[in-house]
Amino acid sequence: MAIFEGMNNKLRNVIALSIILQYFLVKWLAGQPEWVEKYYSNGLYPIVSKFFRLLFGWIPFSVGEIIYTLLVILALRYVIRYRKRIKTKPLVFLRDVVMVFSVFYFTFHIVWGLNYYREPISKNLGIVDRPDYEDVLALTKELLVKTNTLQFQITGDSTQMVQVPYDKNEVFKKTIQGYKNLKKQLPFLDYERPSIKKSMFSTLSSYMGIGGYLNPFTNEAQVNALTPIFRFPVISGHEVGHQVGYSAENETNFIGYLVTLKNSDPYFQYVAAAYGLNHCLNAVFRTDEARFEAMYAQLNEGTKKNYQELRDFNEAYKNSIEPMFESVFNAFLKANNQIDGIKSYSRVVYLMVGYHELNPL
Repeated sequence: MAIFEGMNNKLRNVIALSIILQYFLVKWLAGQPEWVEKYYSNGLYPIVSKFFRLLFGWIPFSVGEIIYTLLVILALRYVIRYRKRIKTKPLVFLRDVVMVFSVFYFTFHIVWGLNYYREPISKNLGIVDRPDYEDVLALTKELLVKTNTLQFQITGDSTQMVQVPYDKNEVFKKTIQGYKNLKKQLPFLDYERPSIKKSMFSTLSSYMGIGGYLNPFTNEAQVNALTPIFRFPVISGHEVGHQVGYSAENETNFIGYLVTLKNSDPYFQYVAAAYGLNHCLNAVFRTDEARFEAMYAQLNEGTKKNYQELRDFNEAYKNSIEPMFESVFNAFLKANNQIDGIKSYSRVVYLMVGYHELNPL
């Protein structure tokens, strides 16, 4: 709040109170997805996002994470420096907090947040994303065959775990190339001015259960650098999906899956097939545990080892803070037009089924 110190009280009051008008305006826009799609997601947002990616994309480290760190330091400095004034004038301090939040709220929605209210990707794909269980089961069987086939083609041994032979920067390059390839089929996923980086806070992200995130204020895609390479390509594709303007987690899960599956590299295809299979098997498990067990038993031991690698990674960073963060993130998603919250991640299965009905594996 130190950056607002020279501002007079009248202006501070106006900015703070504007949060009310902003809130109702955003709620109104939530009911106008066609307008948001035309004028924001395909109008203003591409201009803003490309500008920030041009500005920061060439820098090898995350500018946004440095800004976040400095803001936390400035906030702590402000609280310590003005602690006596905060105690004697708590309402003034509260007004200033609301003012800062109001600026944040406005900026967030202008530079990225209104994408939460655009039309669903299923409309652009021309698919229905509410499949029957039998459709899910059929795709699960197809992905099981594809995953087993790719695993054996790569290793020549059904019991051997696939070792993706690329470092994280090579994965970024291949992901960017994958978007160029996918653009031929789906032009609305055009990705220009790349800005995808390894997070400087990867250890913290691992403890919080975060695979990556998009900084909406700098349009940098950050990926947790500690993520096992077996999952890294899909997460990279997922975060770029946010950059191209899709905010719903099931949609960016689908985009990450699709751009990785459509890559010409067999390792990427395997990673994507195993990722999609994992979601489909979970969907089967929730409906028919016995069927799940029977299908999982058909999976090559090598792929089971890849899955175990992910479980071991998650277990190594499991802690008491993660559930609290998940609760906060769940509330954030619900507040931003994702009524299923964290559960929306698993709805990627609906999109996969709808897509593959028109585009077989």
